[in-house]
Amino acid sequence: MDFATIIGLFLGVGLIGTGMYLGSVQQGVPISKFFEIVSLMIVLGGTLAATAIAFPLNEVKRVISLLRIVFSKSKHENLGPLVDEIVELSGVARKNMRDLEGSIPNIKEDFLKDGVQYVVDGRSQEDVAKILQTAEDFRYERESHESGLVKTMGIYAPAFGMVGTLIGLVMMLMGMGQASAEGTDMAASLGGAMGVALITTFYGALFANLIFLPFSDKLKMRNKENNLVSSIIIEGVLLIQQKKHPLDVRERLNVFLPFRDRKAEID
Repeated sequence: MDFATIIGLFLGVGLIGTGMYLGSVQQGVPISKFFEIVSLMIVLGGTLAATAIAFPLNEVKRVISLLRIVFSKSKHENLGPLVDEIVELSGVARKNMRDLEGSIPNIKEDFLKDGVQYVVDGRSQEDVAKILQTAEDFRYERESHESGLVKTMGIYAPAFGMVGTLIGLVMMLMGMGQASAEGTDMAASLGGAMGVALITTFYGALFANLIFLPFSDKLKMRNKENNLVSSIIIEGVLLIQQKKHPLDVRERLNVFLPFRDRKAEID
């Protein structure tokens, strides 16, 4: 689990909820007034509907799985073990290519496994570089598209919050004449109706700025992390194919790592 996402979400909900509670106590208004099922239907339903119009239906169906990725812990927080593995593979390749082929089942990273397989198959360096880079380019575009989908939801949510507010205002204004004829308190009726109308705007802003937009940025960050990993793997596979000395491989790959994770020697 990604604790940063969980802590941030709970902190945001907690602080906003506390503010709502203190405001309700101060004004003597039940906090339950903040919960309107109709407003939720307008904001979430409208956002999903607009997203379905803008994107293919299959991608919209993946929204839940995309949100699940945000809560999953990154597999590449520490890139040191990946570099260690590539350095080890370079030592194996330098001694015997047949042993390198036997090491393939033990490789955990699928992209690295594919690259080493291409080397074992005897493909040219140009072909290996082109195949791996093309695969990475398409992966990057695909994940960028996914983060863009969630970002789009963050753009639509406040708009539908405003739509809900406009619906509430229309109903309020149309009911004012009837309320006046029945002799009800106009000020009380107007204030209550205005509060209900603004709840929808509140929901739109909340979902956009606490969920959709931050989640989109998290997906974008994960995409950049994966791009860095792919760059390390592509460089490492090409060095393995050239049968570079493990010390040279370590030195070449260290540039991708922060200083705290760099190693000067081979384990």
